[in-house]
Amino acid sequence: MAELKPKKTKIEDTVVGAYQKIEDTVVGTYQKIEDAVVGTYQKIEDKFVEKFLEERDKTDNDEDCDNDI
Repeated sequence: MAELKPKKTKIEDTVVGAYQKIEDTVVGTYQKIEDAVVGTYQKIEDKFVEKFLEERDKTDNDEDCDNDI
């Protein structure tokens, strides 16, 4: 029976190690996906704000021109 305990420990270590690798991969993959989504959202938001400011500036300039007439 003494011989089985070291094998069991080795098997447990292998299983725990494999589980840890899987968990690290899943967490790492999730983090990459989250970073990509957040980055994409930020780009969309930046573009929206840029367009909004351009349109606002156009509208402000048009109103200024009308007031001068």
